[in-house]
Amino acid sequence: MTDAQSLTLFNSLTRQLEPFQPVHEGEARVYTCGPTVYNYPHIGNMRAYVFADVLGRTLSYKGYKLTHVINITDVGHLTDDADAGEDKMEKMAAERAQSIWDIARHYTEAYWADIKALNIREPAKWSIATDYVPQMIDFAKSIADKHCYELDSGLYFDVSTVADYGRLARAVTEEGEGRIETVEGKRNAADFAIWRKTPPGEKRQMEWDSPWGKGAPGWHLECSVMSGDLLGFPFDIHTGGIDHREIHHPNEIAQNQAFCCTNGLDVPANSGARVWMHNNFLVERSGKMSKSSGEFLRLQLLIDKGYHPLAYRMMCLQAHYRSELEFSWEGLGAALTRLKRMLMAAERLADVEAGEACHQKLAPMLDAFDKAMSEDLNTPVALTALEDVLSAKKVDPTAKRAAVELMDGVLGLRLFGMTRADLRIRPKAAEIAEAEIEDVLARRKQARADKDFAASDALRDELAVRGVEVMDGDPLGWEWKLG
Repeated sequence: MTDAQSLTLFNSLTRQLEPFQPVHEGEARVYTCGPTVYNYPHIGNMRAYVFADVLGRTLSYKGYKLTHVINITDVGHLTDDADAGEDKMEKMAAERAQSIWDIARHYTEAYWADIKALNIREPAKWSIATDYVPQMIDFAKSIADKHCYELDSGLYFDVSTVADYGRLARAVTEEGEGRIETVEGKRNAADFAIWRKTPPGEKRQMEWDSPWGKGAPGWHLECSVMSGDLLGFPFDIHTGGIDHREIHHPNEIAQNQAFCCTNGLDVPANSGARVWMHNNFLVERSGKMSKSSGEFLRLQLLIDKGYHPLAYRMMCLQAHYRSELEFSWEGLGAALTRLKRMLMAAERLADVEAGEACHQKLAPMLDAFDKAMSEDLNTPVALTALEDVLSAKKVDPTAKRAAVELMDGVLGLRLFGMTRADLRIRPKAAEIAEAEIEDVLARRKQARADKDFAASDALRDELAVRGVEVMDGDPLGWEWKLG
């Protein structure tokens, strides 16, 4: 491979591609907005963490010492993402008649299970919001005199006290803030609560004493405090879903400007992070990408239907993170087939020790991979480069193994950590054991060898009745799948 290309990333704040220039030489400090743990994450939520994982893996591949923080929001996030409605955690605890702490623990562990299933690397730190409430109160106290005012419902941030509010969202009019509901007494439509008082006569499961009365921190305050505390202002990259670009992240930026006493956003680092990155939506035409629908698509549903979770990771990688991605079962099946093909090619290298990825024939493929990942994480092109290496002929297998390991280390498909059997479609509801299937298939093979085609067809029909599809003509060599 020739000299590696420098990394270029799209900065949502400036709306342009920029060469990555770390705040601290040789380091990369990244903060990712994590889940509010009031319910299971849906697969659209998980796209954000696949994207952040690929970013982190790419920074490591480029030689940076990575410090990645993902937060867990267990308090303060209201049902409309702004300043009206109920606390999502309190609402779910009431509906389930459970402790809010038990709700948080259950859904945090479910989220972590999805992280593991998708082969997403553990961050350096999981920051839990309720662990930082004292720091949040101190942060709010430090900016209150110059930037905040108090109402009966809480302490509010006055967005007119910082320069360029809303530049990230390109919100230049009050109409651009349509999702923010009116709170009586607010000076500006976009002003937001950084501390929410417990209403008189009520008691929340999660509430703390503060200079503004008993209550809880606002959602936006949490991320400013945890990112600054753990990474220092300014840090390198802040990531999240594109839905955060409109309200949550502009409010974080305003708080960061107030806390750091910085000026306008012509200097991106004044926002608290040099680069803001957002992945686009995953869309699904039936509307099952919204938790308010009751039934929504979560990773466990894909697994229960028999799909390996890394088929979903492959599906995400096939689209650029800034492109909208449509989910369909057909698309997931196609991604699984592509992953199977890669895995079959990698299996030929299973017993090979990796050497140096320096074979002359591989050099242009490695260069193409590096160029793709360097140009704003172009995973669709990088996948093609990986397939080119896997299919390359007359190449030293030790060099080929090294090249595949290098690429897979960035894309995270675990090509040397699975077998073909792991990728068989086997729904959770299937009532036939694999050993039974293999026994019938062995008898069927013998019948075919004996040219007893009537017996062969009868055994095939026996499997079909039990939901097993025998795929004699499958070019991938799969013998069966459960439908």
